[in-house]
Amino acid sequence: METVNLANPDDILNFLAEVRLSGKGLTADNLLDYVLDEGFTEPTYLTAKGEDPDAYYKEMPNAWAVYQIREWKRVLIISGGGDRERRAQITETP
Repeated sequence: METVNLANPDDILNFLAEVRLSGKGLTADNLLDYVLDEGFTEPTYLTAKGEDPDAYYKEMPNAWAVYQIREWKRVLIISGGGDRERRAQITETP
C-alpha cells in the first residue's frame, strides 16, 4: 500500500472507519472505535505505511502495518501484524 498522510480531522476519522485489524495482538472491527476509545477525538495528523496481510481497508486485505495518529501533543502508534503481534503505544511529545 502507498503511504497515506492526512491532516484534516474529518478525513482522518473517515479513513479510520474503513480500517479493520485482525490477527495476533490488537484487533479492531473498526479502527475508528479503538482510536476514539483511547481519547483521540480530534486527530490532527495521520500517517499509515507498510503492509499487513491481517489489516483490511474497505474490506480489501494487505492494508497498512503502521498507523501513527497525532492529536496535539499525544501520539498513538499501532504497529505489527503478519508474523508480529500488533500492539499500540501512546506517547506525549514535549
